[in-house]
Amino acid sequence: DLQLISQHKENNSTRLVLQYQQEQFPLQVPFTDEASLQNLLTCVLVLLQLNYRISVIQQRVLQLTAVEMRMQLRRAINQSYLLNDSYSNDKISLSLALQFLKEQANQQPIIAIVSDIVDTGEPAEQLYHQVAQMLSSSGVKQLFAVGREISHYFTQHQNETYPFSIQLFVSTQDVLHHLQETMFQQSYILLKGARKFAFEQLAHWLEQQVHQTIMEINLTAMVHNLKAYQSLLQPNTKLMAMVKAFGYGSGAGEVARRLQQQQVDYLTVAYADEGVTLRKAGIHLPIMVMSADEYSFDAMVNYSLEPELFSFQILNAFQQYITQQGLQQYPIHIKLNTGMNRLGFDVAEIDQLAKWLSSQQTLRVKSVLSHLAASEEEKEDAFTEHQVALFSNACNRIEQAIGYGFIKHIANTAAIRRNPNWQFNMVRLGIGLYGGDNVHQANLPLQTVATLKTTVAQVRALKAGDTVSYNRSGILNRDSIIATVRIGYADGYPRRMGNGIGKMWVKGALAPTVGKICMDMCMVDVTDIPNVQAGDTVEIFGKHISIQEVAKSAETISYEIMTGISLRVKRVYIEE
Repeated sequence: DLQLISQHKENNSTRLVLQYQQEQFPLQVPFTDEASLQNLLTCVLVLLQLNYRISVIQQRVLQLTAVEMRMQLRRAINQSYLLNDSYSNDKISLSLALQFLKEQANQQPIIAIVSDIVDTGEPAEQLYHQVAQMLSSSGVKQLFAVGREISHYFTQHQNETYPFSIQLFVSTQDVLHHLQETMFQQSYILLKGARKFAFEQLAHWLEQQVHQTIMEINLTAMVHNLKAYQSLLQPNTKLMAMVKAFGYGSGAGEVARRLQQQQVDYLTVAYADEGVTLRKAGIHLPIMVMSADEYSFDAMVNYSLEPELFSFQILNAFQQYITQQGLQQYPIHIKLNTGMNRLGFDVAEIDQLAKWLSSQQTLRVKSVLSHLAASEEEKEDAFTEHQVALFSNACNRIEQAIGYGFIKHIANTAAIRRNPNWQFNMVRLGIGLYGGDNVHQANLPLQTVATLKTTVAQVRALKAGDTVSYNRSGILNRDSIIATVRIGYADGYPRRMGNGIGKMWVKGALAPTVGKICMDMCMVDVTDIPNVQAGDTVEIFGKHISIQEVAKSAETISYEIMTGISLRVKRVYIEE
């Protein structure tokens, strides 16, 4: 009865054209994700069936807001992770949650805490047989079954063999009385319960207790950004994803697992210990280490990491080490300096390098790379083209000398979107993956990946002439309402953002900072924002304030802001 004729997605909304009883009408919707659009179409159809006028529907749809109904992967006690998906419990959402957790957990144990599935109308025997099959095929090692129906089923089938141990409980309170921290060690925990079981009590008990400043990492948005850049690549161009510096502050292991699922070709880290961490997290993709040194050779060989070598000194040292280990054809990456003047073999050294490489069999060149100094600057395109030409010539000379081909890569995030001729046969995607590219220049539908937010600790009314923060640095020129916010420079919020330079999003409006930023707190002026209270959420950057805006105010770049977020700030991973 209701047909979708067309849809056009914009920044934060979607324009639909619908047809109902032969009449077409437009509908502007404040959502872009498919799940919300599908739910909305169901609502529209119900309203039409109830004879609401189209004009009324068009007006009311614009008043809708997003509801947080997402799978959230949070750090939990004892180096575990908690997937809190306790908003509802049905077969489909249970299957999706188990699939997501299996992908994230890799080889680590999965513990499922599952309640009765309520109001299905399906025979209990058939329903819980299917649930048991889902749990078995998803790698669950331990089940906490909560509720009379699910407990009854597993009691009746206690003689059957399952790949998981089972503990049965009638209520959530029974579980809470039974739980001990030692039960959860480096595990992935699924919390899946119907509303009436109040599993939020279990979530609070299981979550790692840290302060209320968190950084949400939207893995779905990250994959969206990956695909946006991949759409610009030529068919045979490989993609190397940068996960150095703790995944640009986003959490290297979690990000790398998602990239591995998306089958990117390579990962890159800055130091060997970052690569070791990824291997221990179950990452099997090829990993290039940018800053190789002699102290890391053991780790690189033991964990199958591939070094980027940039001088004859480090090249000779690694070749000697590999020879001593009795290895042959170990993969390496050769870094050339074409104008960045940071690391790499100079152009004048290419013939000597090519001769050296051709005279040995211990090492095998997997790729040759260089770094563009100003690929994002249109005014520097002549210099960029000069770098590309030097790089291409050097690669050809090396290839002719050694007698085999290798991967060539020089394009970074900005270069990917600006010129396909710079792609060669692999590109390196960095800040754009995390939504930190200059989106105004990019002309790409990038989504926000990282959202840094905290809460209001206290609100106080002050008089004109009162001062705020250290050294009385914030002087009020009017009667003001000042909110103290739980974030400071120890969390990664730059100290130079004080005294109105920084702004935060509070209850739908921007609140400027007042006085100096403290180590763990800062103050914002909420005089013009009604009804701000302790506990209200404050966005530092995210969907309402871009990380680029914060970086510009701090007179820096989004890379520094992202990587500067302290590890004491809890990361929450979201799959939409």
